[in-house]
Amino acid sequence: MPTNAVTRTADIAGTLVFAIEGGLTGLGVGLDPVGILALAFLTGLGGGLIRDVLIGSLPPAAIRDWHYAVTVVAAATIVWLVHPALLSLPPGLMVALDAAGLAFAAIAGTEKALEHGIHPFVCVFLGTVSGAGGGTLRDVVINQVPRVLRTDIYGSAAACAAIIIVIGRALGWPARATAILAGLACFGLRLLAYRHGWHLPTLG
Repeated sequence: MPTNAVTRTADIAGTLVFAIEGGLTGLGVGLDPVGILALAFLTGLGGGLIRDVLIGSLPPAAIRDWHYAVTVVAAATIVWLVHPALLSLPPGLMVALDAAGLAFAAIAGTEKALEHGIHPFVCVFLGTVSGAGGGTLRDVVINQVPRVLRTDIYGSAAACAAIIIVIGRALGWPARATAILAGLACFGLRLLAYRHGWHLPTLG
């Protein structure tokens, strides 16, 4: 699979997963349908918008390509129609959903940054921002400390995926295989951190 196809697939998949999570968050804090849709847009597209602005890919893909908007609307509709079933899911499944979105977005962000000729070191940062950006905006809107700033393995998992993508590109690994490896690493690290209570060290 060509690199640009990997980027687009991961970007759309990450948008869908994060938009569902954003919609569920809006539902959980008592927002109406418009608020749920707004939070789904912010969560699903926020990281990609920040990434595209930073690398100069304008207008951002989320604005230029109508598929992103349709994906978010579909996700918000799913949340509204089947929210009783979604809200009854075990917390671990919600973490898995978030981990999947984080992996997809980190892969897409890193790949797109590399495609635009950004230095590999900076691409790791952009991949992390792409993965955590939408969730950070979501948390700010609902007045919570952003998850990426808490002592949890979150941004670190996105950075792990980004590093694998950068190394794979440098060594000439197949794009699809590299993306799968990076996604599994991010997803697995996030779930292991949740299961075992892993946290980054703090000074407090």
